[in-house]
Formats: sequence, C-alpha cells, structure tokens
Amino acid sequence: MTAADAVPIVFVHGTRFSAGQWSMQVAALGDEFPVVAVDLPGHGKRSAQPWSLSTATEIIASAVDSLNRGPALVVGHSLGGYAALEFARRCPEQLLGLVLAGASASTRGLRATPYRWVARLVPRIPADRLARWNDRLLRRLYPWEVVEATVRSGYAFHTLPAAWDEVLGRFDAGAMRYVKAPVLILNGEKDALFRAEEADFARAHPQARVELIPRARHLANFDDPDAFTDAIRRFAHQLPAIS
Repeated sequence: MTAADAVPIVFVHGTRFSAGQWSMQVAALGDEFPVVAVDLPGHGKRSAQPWSLSTATEIIASAVDSLNRGPALVVGHSLGGYAALEFARRCPEQLLGLVLAGASASTRGLRATPYRWVARLVPRIPADRLARWNDRLLRRLYPWEVVEATVRSGYAFHTLPAAWDEVLGRFDAGAMRYVKAPVLILNGEKDALFRAEEADFARAHPQARVELIPRARHLANFDDPDAFTDAIRRFAHQLPAIS
C-alpha cells in the first residue's frame, strides 16, 4: 500500500516499444508509489490509433488523472521523453517532476540526420523481419525477465515514421523553458547519440541535473534496471510532498 503523500509516477515508453518496457520499474516501485505505464498512440494496445503528439499528451494527461493524486512525476524514454516534454508545455499544472531518459539530444538540424535515415529505412523492411531481429537482439543482450513484457507486447514499427516525422525539427534545449517542475536528465553513460546535448538541456532549466547510469547504453532501464529504478526513486523522494 502506498503512502497518502507518495508521488504518483507515469512512465512513457520509447520508439517501437510499449508500456511493457517499464515492467521492472513498475514492479519495483508499485508498492511505494502510485504507478502507471502508458501505451502511446500507435503502440501496444493502442496499435491501431494514429500517432500524434497531441494525442500522446492527452494519453499522458489521462494517466495522471487516473492516479487521482494531482500532478505526477512523468518519466519518458527517447520518443516518450520528447512526448513528455510536449506534455510539460501543454499541461504544466499536471507535472510535478520530469525525468528525461535518452531524450536530451536536439532533433533539429544536422543532429536529426540519423533519425531521418532510420525513419526512411524502416518502412522498406518487412515488419515481421524487424520483429525477429528485435526479439533476437533483446534476448541476446538482456535477461528474459527484463525484456519479457516488451517482447510479448510486440513492436510498433508501422508508427515509427509518423512519430519521428513529427518529433524531428521540434525539440532542442529551448524546450526546457516550458517545464515548470524539477527535471532529472537520466542517461546511459554510453548513449552518446541521445545524450549529445545533455549539458545544454541541463543549463536551460534552473532545476535540472544530469545523472548517468554507468556502462549503460540507450536502453539504460534494461542495461541496469536496479540503478535506473533507484535513480527514479531518489528523485521522486526529492519532489515536493503531495498535499
């Protein structure tokens, strides 16, 4: 049972994944905090729903409301991190704190080139082949209990081009000025691409700090679930108490 003043937490997954990405964090934190993980439009149980950032922010807002605790800590990874930044801009009254994981790189200018390349390439490869590649990769890199929920939920490759087409050109460190709550920039130490501007993102916000998961890559919550979860827990305890 969670305490009456425990910080509510909403988890927002990354590209092609689903709420299952957060199974380890939800299980570890669920006894201490009110916790929910969402499926973004076009992903998981919302696979048939067209992608849009507007819809993504509505889903996050509904998840915050569902916990019935007022504003929440929102944890977003990669695509989910940029969706969380958009939520912070549109729904500041619902945000108690923000964790950006693997989402402190500019999606503007030349920095966006790798994303554009991937978004163009993915539709040319059959989805079943991409799914087999992802299954094999996740099973090889991580223990089954870490990725089981992700693998069983499937992948949203069909949504990737539309999602990144909207995100590209939209976000850089300037987006931090819309965040009216404390921020933890939580990255894998070896995630060179997606933490490229983490210092700029941190400098752009008066209540932001950077924390790295040692030896972790882009999927830091898979690489070291315990360290990632502990960082979320510590940050949640530092936020203002729910009144």
